[in-house]
Formats: sequence, structure tokens, C-alpha cells
Amino acid sequence: MGTHDTHPWNRRRFLGAVAGTGAGAFLAGCSAGDGPQGGPAAVTAENERHGDHDWRLARQGPEHAVEGYADRASVLPGEPFRLHVSVAAGSGFRAEAFRMGWYGGAQARRVWAAERMPCGARPLPRPGGPTRTVAAAWPVSAEVPTRGWPEGAYLVRLTADSGDQRYVPVTVRSAQTAGRLVLVNAAATWQAYNTWGGHSLYHGPGGKADYTARSLAVSCDRPYDGDGARLFLTYEQPAIALAERLGLPLAYVTSMDVDRDPGLLRGAHAVVSLGHDEYWTPAMRTAVTAARDAGTNVAFLGANACFRRIRLEPAGTSDRRLVVCYKTDWRLDPLAGHDDRAVTTDWRAAPHPDPENSLTGTLYESNPTSADYVVTEPGHWLFEDTGVARGARFPNLVGTEYDRVNSGPRTPRPLDIVAHSPLVCRGVRSFADSGYYTTAGGAGVFNTGTMRWVESLKGDGTHGIPPATARFTAQVTANVLRAFAAGPAGRDHPAADNLGAYHPYEGDPVQAHEHLW
Repeated sequence: MGTHDTHPWNRRRFLGAVAGTGAGAFLAGCSAGDGPQGGPAAVTAENERHGDHDWRLARQGPEHAVEGYADRASVLPGEPFRLHVSVAAGSGFRAEAFRMGWYGGAQARRVWAAERMPCGARPLPRPGGPTRTVAAAWPVSAEVPTRGWPEGAYLVRLTADSGDQRYVPVTVRSAQTAGRLVLVNAAATWQAYNTWGGHSLYHGPGGKADYTARSLAVSCDRPYDGDGARLFLTYEQPAIALAERLGLPLAYVTSMDVDRDPGLLRGAHAVVSLGHDEYWTPAMRTAVTAARDAGTNVAFLGANACFRRIRLEPAGTSDRRLVVCYKTDWRLDPLAGHDDRAVTTDWRAAPHPDPENSLTGTLYESNPTSADYVVTEPGHWLFEDTGVARGARFPNLVGTEYDRVNSGPRTPRPLDIVAHSPLVCRGVRSFADSGYYTTAGGAGVFNTGTMRWVESLKGDGTHGIPPATARFTAQVTANVLRAFAAGPAGRDHPAADNLGAYHPYEGDPVQAHEHLW
């Protein structure tokens, strides 16, 4: 909760509501009845169905107890996908599929379940080739039909005979997005951070200090680490629950789908990049930029978006199963010197720098930090019905990665900085910014500038964020999603531009073009 005295919410009453209503109570303050009308009846009807509160894992169990992966990141409704599963005890498992949504607060509905299937332990692969890529290449354990499954984000829950459980995420994607608000599952970023098999795009078996042994390309043909859906549950699922609660006209795609189909976003009213969407191909960026220029709104509900340039290559079971990013070893990329625009490294780095802020409006600056989110433009339409005053503070909402607006020539104008939050990161004083800009084509683009935005929607006190902060972030997010779902937001909500009020101070790391990490 903010530290100012004018905050209108009663924390005790809010926490009582959370305790009384269970999961999803953070959305109780967001009315679904006063948003834009005309959304697909399917979303509203789907969320009126009975939900299943028991979709969470009851027991994760030890590492490799049970785990699996799908042979495709997404399928169209009715298309089957295959599960590749390993059970350490060598007995069997059951599988259930849950569609993630609102469902009266349950936030999921079970759409499919299979009877017990026998399964043994599969071998743990070693990294292969000069890219140190880990690929499981396990046999097929089950084929999953999706007949009758609505479009959406799904979690398949695997339960071993021992009771140990893991998730396998998959998206039932939308074939067309015209007139809809598009939620993008950041599957490429999920794989970049996936340490299953000891290697990610960040480090090798020795952990964070083992940078030189990291993979230069990671395979989708392997399970995810941890519970199997860590990044999805942290940075995406809470926003999906809110969007479905609002009854908006939604479409679902993955980052791989945007790369595959250059016309997929044609006619979309909005594209929503969720809480951690770091890894983008040139085709993804081109598609989203073209959509924006045609009047499609874009929301970035996190920070560090579009920071790494990647390439998707075929491998294993199908195309786009290999996420390639050489990062600081970009000179080893086979395309270096041949097609520098496609060399996989940071978007702002050599050999073809193209910083992300021309699209996102902000620049990723650094991590880690934890700081108060400070509202500077309380009268902005983004903050309607929040009751905040200038200087309203929300403890620890900024972090662990953050973005900042740069006043350089690549920054889109007009742009409003609506929150300007002082912080210290790696010993350097700086700021995190929430920004909103509009384009000549009518599009509105909003960026929260903090990676904790979607996490805060859960209202569970993570990172020391007071639970009542969820009422604020949920209302702001609802304002954005409703306005963006209605069509080009810049027509009704043009940015006024206030960058002149935020002068950089001496040693400003963004203005000095310095890296803090």
C-alpha cells in the first residue's frame, strides 16, 4: 500500500476480502460490467463455466521425479499435440489439462484428463555440439486431442504414481486476431531461462558463475525446470486472469507464432507483452512495429522487453524449436559478417545496434533493485479510479529489472512519463519510468517499466509488495486493457509529452549510454 495519507483503500477490509474469497481476490475491485462491449461471447461464456480450484501442484517432489514437454509450443483448436514424459520411479503417470482464465476466481478449468499411462525413467541428455544444446529427444508418451478446447493458455499437469507433479505449458492459439486484444505467451523467453539439463542461455552446470559454459542455443525439446511453468505462472497467468475477468475480446498466441506468421497481428486492436518478454526475433519486432504503425495498441506489462535479438531454427520435432542467442559471443554466430541484422546479441549492441526503445518507449537499464513505485501524473487517464495523488508510493513495486525513458532521438514522441521512481542499482542512482506514447496512426503504447507489475496482481506479498498494491495495479491494468481493446487509444487519449520536465542529472547512466550490469 502507498505511504501517502490520501489513499482511498482500506487495507484491513481488502485483506479480509482476500482471506474470505480465496485465489484471485485481488481482482474483486475490477468491475467487468463497465468495459467495452462486443467481446467474443466465447470468452464470457467460457468463464461462466465451473472452474477447478485444485489446478495447482499439490507436491512437486524431487528433481526429475516426473517431467515432460510438448512437441509444439502452440496448436490451433482441434489440433493434437504429443507429450514426452519421464517418471523417475519407472511406474506411471496421469495427465490433466487446465485452461487458465478467471472462472469466478478459480482461475482454471479442467478440460481434459487421461487415464493412467505406464512410463519409465528417460535418460538425461548431455549438451551437444558447439552451442552446448540440451535436447531430450524422448519417445512419445501420449497424444493429446484438443477437440472442443477454446483458445487460451493451458497447463497440462502430470501426476506420477508417487504423487509428484509437474506442469507442461501449451497454447491453443488464435488463427486470426482482428478486432481483438492479443495476449502473447513469451515461450522464447521461457526457454532462454530454462536450466533443465544444466544449461540455459545464461549459465552452465556451475550456476550463475559458469557463464562460459552456457548454451548458445536452447532446445524446446526438453522439460522446463522447477515446477514446469515458473515464468508463465509468475509473469503471465495473473494478467490472463484479469483480462478474462474483464470479458474482453481476447486472442492467444506465442512469440513463436508471431515470428512464423507476419500477418498474424493484422487488424488486432492491441498486442499485450506480458511481464517478462525479453527475447525477440527480427520478424517479431517487425510484426509488432507494423501493427503499431497501423493503429494497433501495444502494452508492455513488465520491463526488459525486446532486449535480446534471437533466431528460431528447426530442430527435433518441428520448426522453431531452437532458440539461438550468442550474446557476447556474437562473433561466433554463423551469420556474423554475412547478415549482421540477424546476428543474435542484444538489440542495442554491435554489430547492428537497434535499441528497443523505438518500439517500447523505454530502455532497459539494469538489475537488481527494489524501490518504491512513485506516481507523478495522477490525473492521467491510466490512473482513473485509483484515487492516487501526486507522489503516491507503492513499496517494492519497482524491480528486480527496470526500464527508463531516454530523451534521445529514438524515443517516440509525444510521450508521457506517468511514474518516475528513484532507485539505486549497483551503486548508481537512477529512476524507473512508466511511459505512454501515441503515434500518428492512433496507436497508444504503454510500458510499466518494472518487471514486478504482473507479479503484484496476485496480492500475495511477494518481494515485500504490500498486498493492497494489487488493487492499484489491477485497476491501472484494467484501464489499459479496456481502452486498448476498444481500438486506437491515441484518438481518445493522445499523449501530451512531458519529457521536458524530467531533466537527466549529471552522471545519468542512460544519457551516458553506460551499462550497469
